[in-house]
Amino acid sequence: MPENVGTVAEGALLWEPSRQLAEGSNMARFMRWLRDERGRDFADYDALWRWSVEDLEGFWTCVWDYFGIISHTPYIQVVGPAPDGKHVEGARWFTGATLNYAEHALRRRDDGIAVIASHESGYREELTFATLAQRVAETAAGLARLGVGKGDAVVGFLPNVPEALIGMLAAASLGAAWSSCPPEFGVTSVIERFVQLRPKVLLAADGYTYAGKRFDSLPAVARIQGGLPTLEHTVVLGYLAKVTGAPGGDINALRNAMPWEALPVAGAPLKFTPVPFEQPLWVLYSSGTTGAPKAIVHCHGGVTVEHHKSHALHLNLGPDDRFFWFTTTGWMMWNYLVSSLLVGSGMVMYDGNPVHPTPDALWKVAAETGITNFGVSAPYILNCMKAGIEPGKAHDLSAMKVVGSTGAPLPPEGMAWVYEHVGRDVLMANVSGGTDTVTAFVMSSPTLPIHAGEMQCRGLGCRVESFDEAGRPVIGEVGELVITQPMPSMPVRFLNDPDGAKLHESYFAVYPDTWRHGDWLKITERGTCVIYGRSDSTLNRSGVRMGTSEFYRVVEEVPEVLDSLVVDTSMLGTEGKLLLFVVLREGAVMDGGLLKRIAARIREELSPRHVPDEAYAIAEVPRTLNGKKLEVPVKKILNGVAPEKAVSRDALGNPKALDYFIELAKQGGAR
Repeated sequence: MPENVGTVAEGALLWEPSRQLAEGSNMARFMRWLRDERGRDFADYDALWRWSVEDLEGFWTCVWDYFGIISHTPYIQVVGPAPDGKHVEGARWFTGATLNYAEHALRRRDDGIAVIASHESGYREELTFATLAQRVAETAAGLARLGVGKGDAVVGFLPNVPEALIGMLAAASLGAAWSSCPPEFGVTSVIERFVQLRPKVLLAADGYTYAGKRFDSLPAVARIQGGLPTLEHTVVLGYLAKVTGAPGGDINALRNAMPWEALPVAGAPLKFTPVPFEQPLWVLYSSGTTGAPKAIVHCHGGVTVEHHKSHALHLNLGPDDRFFWFTTTGWMMWNYLVSSLLVGSGMVMYDGNPVHPTPDALWKVAAETGITNFGVSAPYILNCMKAGIEPGKAHDLSAMKVVGSTGAPLPPEGMAWVYEHVGRDVLMANVSGGTDTVTAFVMSSPTLPIHAGEMQCRGLGCRVESFDEAGRPVIGEVGELVITQPMPSMPVRFLNDPDGAKLHESYFAVYPDTWRHGDWLKITERGTCVIYGRSDSTLNRSGVRMGTSEFYRVVEEVPEVLDSLVVDTSMLGTEGKLLLFVVLREGAVMDGGLLKRIAARIREELSPRHVPDEAYAIAEVPRTLNGKKLEVPVKKILNGVAPEKAVSRDALGNPKALDYFIELAKQGGAR
């Protein structure tokens, strides 16, 4: 850690907006519009937030009108209860409205720069808003020629490149759903996700590079084709030739495949299919903690209204900005990134290793492309801090106005480092939310100060509370993050969940008609928030979330492995170790050969980022009385929590199995 950062107390004041910034912000403009046009005058953000969660109809009507949401038919009701009378679970939004996300994303069609795509090799390309709109129109016509229409699904096995954006918007313009995975995902992970959509068309790249290494994706594409029985067409992007100069493999080995160049219909006009508010737009995925990844359906209307609010008001984005977030097409932040188009902002896409060829690669891209809103994961910021990087000294970051962070809690020292080594007058947008609502719950505001280790505010229209063990809201204490009022971008449903049982179990089973998110949260007296990490067992490695059940399915296919337990020891602000514990068949030995084979399977079938840091052979996996593995209690024990506080032995089917981990913690191992 750089010496001039040192230890920073949680809550220390790091930054305050200038009067010019605060009054010139989109948030302030919205508040003035509310006063002048709707007769609602709010003294400060806290008063505005309270109105936004107490008068949902009034607030979301104002969002709809302020941003000029395009609806081809009028809405009948802003928000209403579910058919069973529940207020939060299954709430219905803007019933009767018909709209299209892509129509809003492509409203701007001038010669401004809409997309700058950068690759780790230094390759770069740009698209204007006009060019983007035309390429979407031509691609949509091509998809329609392949039989894609309203209610169908198109999936992308693509890097973070313009073609992924174009494919998504083209599908959306037709009323088809979109889902994507990056090409580094293992084939098993991809098939488990995509097969749930019953896709008609697959858009794929022939390969990719990472840290300068070249990877051929066509064998994986062939296996994915074999795992998707509804697939009719595959369109292959020749990406390797573009970024390496050497062409990829022969797509003729694939069935029903065509090159990307054969898809567009030249000169096709831009059209948008009006769809109901709740029409599926994107399918994202849970981490798969309790089974195959849950396919979370997000709708045109919910994303459109929520992302107008979040991007314009909370991130202060507008037509003069360039938005960036380091992400792959498999993380919700990719969806969040592309929604910058809704508010007329340009975006910067990056594909490759964020620290290749140099540790400051992303900061270099930021300087060269004029990024104004720069987003990364919290571990990335901490790694820059530990490496002694000084981006503000090495690069011209004068265009940068906002530095965003999410994916994991960012400690006070990380936030202080941004102000010391990036820029003294940037808004530190330390936010937290989820794939589940494809937005943040706890957000930033250009009208509020920044306190170390804290997030500025709860998002407008999002009634976030912290519940104690008795389900009571608390202030100044750590509790469960819950949402007690409905949000437009809550999931429409899960796929393959006809009665809604899986969705209910995921969010509403703990507190009646209240969303439990699975994070530890403290709301301070001044309304700021502190996230203390996951309250469940999700594995989060460098912003790539994965559930333990996915992990187990791959590891336990290794013949020598009978059972396994995986634990991510990450804590507040620090990425810990990923530890694998395995029960071996009689006669098997945990040697170098077995470790290499396990690591290879995880790398190929799941993700390179989830290869364990250490592996141990154990006698048995500790389980509850009903057979569930004890990832969270074991994590707590390994992080120093007293065993009796981590878990009740009375709840275990094999309490002696904990002894191994208690001893390991005493020895200081696995930390």
